[in-house]
Amino acid sequence: MSIYTFNLPDIGEGIAEAEIVAWHVKVGDRVEEDDQIADMMTDKATVEMEAPVSGTIVAVAGEEGDIIAIGSMLVQIEAEGDESAAEADRSNEGDAAEDDVVNSNQIIENKENNEESIDDSPPAPEVDVSSPEPTSDAAPDTDLKPPAKVLATPAVRKRAADLGVDLSLVKAQGEHIRHSDLDAYLSYGSGQGYRPAGASQKRDDETIKVIGMRRKIAQNMAESKRHIPHFSYVDEIDMTALEDMRADLNANRGDRPKLTMLPLMIVAICKSLPQFPMLNATYDDEAGLVTRHGAVHLGMATQTEQGLMVPVIRDAQDKNIWQLASEIGRLSAAARDGSAKAEELAGSTLTLTSLGPLGGIATTPVIQRPQVAIIGPNKIVERPMIIDGEIQARKLMNLSISCDHRVVDGYDAASYVQALKHLLETPVLLFAD
Repeated sequence: MSIYTFNLPDIGEGIAEAEIVAWHVKVGDRVEEDDQIADMMTDKATVEMEAPVSGTIVAVAGEEGDIIAIGSMLVQIEAEGDESAAEADRSNEGDAAEDDVVNSNQIIENKENNEESIDDSPPAPEVDVSSPEPTSDAAPDTDLKPPAKVLATPAVRKRAADLGVDLSLVKAQGEHIRHSDLDAYLSYGSGQGYRPAGASQKRDDETIKVIGMRRKIAQNMAESKRHIPHFSYVDEIDMTALEDMRADLNANRGDRPKLTMLPLMIVAICKSLPQFPMLNATYDDEAGLVTRHGAVHLGMATQTEQGLMVPVIRDAQDKNIWQLASEIGRLSAAARDGSAKAEELAGSTLTLTSLGPLGGIATTPVIQRPQVAIIGPNKIVERPMIIDGEIQARKLMNLSISCDHRVVDGYDAASYVQALKHLLETPVLLFAD
């Protein structure tokens, strides 16, 4: 037997450390070669680490949530038999091959200890129930009367049940208990046992360790707010014509994917950006350099069970609405099921974030550093609008944008939104050269 030390390999260019987000082994466990031993997170991508040799785990690097440096000890294994030193070196040096690690954005929970618990308590005495004997000679109480029937309407009964009120305690002013009688009881008889609102919702306090994806999100958002002086601008856009066009396109889409508003919004964003290059940019504040990007690599904020992820639509300016719809569906599904690759989650030059039907009136989204802008369409609602002196029902949407004031002036942000508004309110221009 020999002790084999498995050091954390280099699992990505420029990666200096990784976070332990899940252990699949513990000290004393026996593992076979290539068994999964831990999940390590590096900048929103989770890498599954596999055992390089067979044997017994004798030491692990730390607990879930701990961060360890590349090249430091991850686990120590008491290897079985004579392991070739050359084979061990090959397993433990250099970059991890692509087929040695599996990218995954899903945080895998620890395996539970399935050992059976042992009950040391003595067995319960056996009881002979074949001929039970009466425990009391007392005669049944024949003086008890059934409770009087409470007369109340179904609505009053339901309200009382929701409040946990026993209607037999409520005094009626007439033959039936009415809402006014229930109100009087609640006002003056609240000490008689009705259930306070929300009492059944009370839970014990719970402490949750912030690790994995949630810790990455927390760090990134804190860095963005700490370094970027945000400002936001909101304008109202009449989406009626665009919504009508979208309905026509969906009615004639054939076997192509159904269009949401996002592909049309992305076309408008890409079409208007060349006039405002300072918005499709990244800012290296340490070097004092702003890079205005020619291509639009659009980050698409996506909510997952692990938290907010931002897959990237590469070269969005070169795709038509159907290609964009397919890419949105593919990337969203990959982000949610944990199959998105690391390169699909990095390199965005501008971000679009939408809450869909939950979009509210306005948003002030946080910019993804080192980007300088983020666009947030809000909920589309039908509201009255005066057009040519007449009141008409129109489908209106507020559009929000947050910008880095070090790079983008308020006038430029407002001008860009106006250009975007013009395209969205005149949708035929989206397909014009």
